[in-house]
Formats: sequence, C-alpha cells, structure tokens
Amino acid sequence: MLKMLPIKNGVWKASRLRIPTPPPPPPSLHRFRSSASLTVIAPSNVASSGEPDIVPDNLGLAETTSSSVAKPVIPTALQPRVVIYDGVCHLCHRGVKWVINVDKYRKIKFCCLQSEAAEPYLRLCGVDREDVLRRFIFIEGLGQYHQASTAALRVLSYLPLPYSAVSTLSIVPVPLRDAVYDYVAKRRYDWFGKTEDCLVLREPEMLERFIDAEEILKRRRSQSSSV
Repeated sequence: MLKMLPIKNGVWKASRLRIPTPPPPPPSLHRFRSSASLTVIAPSNVASSGEPDIVPDNLGLAETTSSSVAKPVIPTALQPRVVIYDGVCHLCHRGVKWVINVDKYRKIKFCCLQSEAAEPYLRLCGVDREDVLRRFIFIEGLGQYHQASTAALRVLSYLPLPYSAVSTLSIVPVPLRDAVYDYVAKRRYDWFGKTEDCLVLREPEMLERFIDAEEILKRRRSQSSSV
C-alpha cells in the first residue's frame, strides 16, 4: 500500500506503508480435546465389540479416598448411576427396594452381581465379583466409581430431601465409615439370610429399574418351564 508524504516546495513523495502481519490463528481446538470429549455415545441397544464405556452425563469426581478412578476404555455406552450389588443377599435387596421406593425421579439403576450384565461394569472399574461381594459398587459416571460407605452416601445424594441430607455424613473419615460397613457386610448372611438366586425374581415389578431385566426375566421363564 502506498502513502503520499509531503516534502519541500509542495512536492509529494510516494512511500510504501508497511502493514503489520496478522498473528497466526490459534491452534485448532480439536487438538486439545480430552479423551472424555471424544467418547462416542451409542444407543444402549446397539451391540459393539471391545471394552465398554459409560455415557458421560456426570463427570465430576468425588473427593473421597475410598473412591477410585477407572481408566476410560473403548466405549459401548454403558449407563451411569448404576448400583452393582449382591442379588442373593436379603439385606442388600431390602436396601435396593427402599431406594427404588424413594427415588421418585428414577435416577438410580441397579444390576445384580450374579448377572452377566454386570461383567462389563466390573471390567471397566477393574474389580472382580469377590470385591463386590465384600463391598457393593456404584458406577456414577465416566471413569468414576465408589465402593462401601462412600458408594452408599453417593447413592443417597441423588435422592430427594430429606434422604439426600444423609450424604453429609461423608465428612466422617472414610476408615471409620468403612469399618462399620465391613462389620455389617461380613455378617449379613448370618443376620439376614440369603437365597440361591436374585431376590428380584420374586418382585418383577422392580425390574424396570434394572439394567439386567431381560436376563432376569429369561432366567425366571427358564425356572418356570423346568417346574
């Protein structure tokens, strides 16, 4: 671009005006996406191969020492806020039934540990069935799960008031809370009893809240036909 500059005796001289070079554009945002933002969410009825992942609708991490962070893996859209519990335990079944009755917004879902549907969740969290028999597990969101007393308090936090207020007990030190939990868990069969199969089979009206409902119903039909 030229610019005219005045010199002596009214004579003008052309001079080239330098235009500053604009700064380079910022790097493309796709280079900085986290692994969570790249998760592909597929419908739950779509079958795919590989390891599962969870639909990330709740990605905040709880600040508790008994909580564990699982490594995200290849997604197949598992569901969040799922309780994996010992389905043959009478005490566990009573707790699940109570949560279903008070959870009017249907935020929490369930799965019997004895079901095959529990396996992808266990792999995702890096635990086995023996771990969950000792301490039930609550998968809250992508790469996030809790066990024992912390799991119970996190479940309560999703319930309406006044029940969610009980979750404030999370201020109690984890070792103390888990000591009470483990004491009861080790004696639950002696105190409350157990059955040979998932207790929810006796109450099929609860199955709409179970991610393994189809598997349980199939098992129920199989038992009925064998009688």
